[in-house]
Amino acid sequence: MSLLDRIDSPADLKQLSRKELPVLAQEIRKLIVDVVSKNGGHLASSLGAVELAIAVHYVFDSPKDRILWDVGHQAYAHKLITGRRDRFATLRRHGGLSGFTKMSESPHDAFSTGHSSTSISAGLGIACAKGLKGEDSRVVTIIGDGSMTAGLAYEGLNQAGDLQKDIVVILNDNEMSISKNVGALSSFLSRTFSRKRLLELRKDLGDFLKSLPKFGEDIYQFAKRWEDSLKSFITPGMLFEAFNFNYFGPIDGHNLNHLIDILRNIQYLKEPVLLHVSTKKGMGYPPAESNPVYFHGVGCFEVETGNCIDSPSPIPTYTQVFGKAMTALAEKDKRIVAVTAAMPEGTGLVDFSGKFPGRFFDVGIAEQHAVTFAAGMATEGLRPVVAIYSTFLQRAFDQILHDVCIESLPVVFAVDRGGIVGEDGMTHHGLFDLTYLRSLPNMTVMAPKDENELCRMLATAIVHDGPIALRYPRGIGVGVSIDEAYPVLPIGKAEILEEGNDALILAIGRPVQDAVKACDTLKKEGFTTTLVNCRFVKPLDANLICSLAEKIRAVVTVEENVLQGGFGSAVLECLCNHGILHQCRITRLGIPDVFVEHGPQQVLRAEYRIDAPAIVDAIKGLLQKH
Repeated sequence: MSLLDRIDSPADLKQLSRKELPVLAQEIRKLIVDVVSKNGGHLASSLGAVELAIAVHYVFDSPKDRILWDVGHQAYAHKLITGRRDRFATLRRHGGLSGFTKMSESPHDAFSTGHSSTSISAGLGIACAKGLKGEDSRVVTIIGDGSMTAGLAYEGLNQAGDLQKDIVVILNDNEMSISKNVGALSSFLSRTFSRKRLLELRKDLGDFLKSLPKFGEDIYQFAKRWEDSLKSFITPGMLFEAFNFNYFGPIDGHNLNHLIDILRNIQYLKEPVLLHVSTKKGMGYPPAESNPVYFHGVGCFEVETGNCIDSPSPIPTYTQVFGKAMTALAEKDKRIVAVTAAMPEGTGLVDFSGKFPGRFFDVGIAEQHAVTFAAGMATEGLRPVVAIYSTFLQRAFDQILHDVCIESLPVVFAVDRGGIVGEDGMTHHGLFDLTYLRSLPNMTVMAPKDENELCRMLATAIVHDGPIALRYPRGIGVGVSIDEAYPVLPIGKAEILEEGNDALILAIGRPVQDAVKACDTLKKEGFTTTLVNCRFVKPLDANLICSLAEKIRAVVTVEENVLQGGFGSAVLECLCNHGILHQCRITRLGIPDVFVEHGPQQVLRAEYRIDAPAIVDAIKGLLQKH
């Protein structure tokens, strides 16, 4: 029996000797690689945090002690240690384990995650609640260096340091040059500074020096400055000490003995502590070590080589088409600048950044800043294109509203991953953007039916004098040819794709393709339909929609967005405003009032009834009622 087979809880882990822990780490890495190679997932970060997960659970007592993993990209080893080994093969599969920490999945998941930089704020809230309840247990948050680029992390640090609550923040530094290379000296000093007796002696000595008559306070301040100078010489600790955290590190995040020693030492502290550990992304799996960006979020691959199993599609993804169009347009228009939030690869802007480095801005995981930063550039006559995944753009709603829309600044929002995303689940689906964007005055919102229309919409957005968003899905396009030049679309104008008398389909974005299939199916069964690619959620082509609805009373709207306040709601409002709503029989297809779980895109579209068969059934249902 392997060591991992004996681990069904953190209590089982504590039964192992320290000498056995490196072997356990190897077994955990092997299983993570095997499962992710079949299911896809966030590999590199989780491989880099294996020893950290082991050490934290070896020292602390979960779930009594609350352990929070920021984002969850690092948490696969945590899942294996906390009783989910038997279900780990279902990771990210429909109905299986989530790829992130999830409170409903395990009592050891202290907080549900998906968007970065929440762990310190949530951990502080838990620590304050425990204090009010009189509970004596620890709160440990593990946050990556990338997540520390977000303002929310520093807001949490600021209050935690002010309240002096009992919280341990572990900074898992696996990429940024936030520290010098970890060496024997810094590791020795961190472990030495953290020893309980030395911490007590340090406090007693400080009290003694301050008690000396006349010069005591001066001597104490001199000693404190000397200690701070020593720390700042060999570590970046002064940044965190400024937040009133007791800083230790950097320490090798793959040395289990050192990790366990320092965690055992700092568990006696009853004040904010920041432990800085340095880890290597992809640790233990050479392909991921050599290419951590690719293996950050990866699909299925061959374990032996790391090569992708799926043959590359000859059809480009919407993201790739967007990136190519951005570069082509920027060659002709020097006003165009690109802004993204730590996702140059994910948003397709790598080529743009290489060709126009002075016009490309990666602001880190700071979506709020990205939007206001873009707004500032727009005031000076530039045309900033803010490329952010739909789910992450939600974090900047206030900035879109106040800093862009109030003054109607010409900022372009390239909203990638709109709609159902897939295996990353409820925290990553982009199912709310049509609703929250169309609610804003001065905002124009559009969604393309295919990749050629995406290029035309981007060209339209660049010349539009006001806030404008184009929303496109994850995955490959339809396979249509793309125009060499990108003709500008008239704002608010839809197009009729099919004409018929039995029913009217109003569709927006990717579902237009399902609507085309539905029309073909209905035609074979003797029904004729009019299909409109509405293109714009705001402004709607009210004249076209109302004129058609007056003649064709059976109406189906289709969107890959929540029904509340979305495209279908906009159609209802339009028909109501024009006094013809009562004449129509309408079915709206979209996502109901739920959070959509993880699973393959097509499976979820079928389950939530927004695919071609669902459109056919909806139209037949309306016609049968007539």
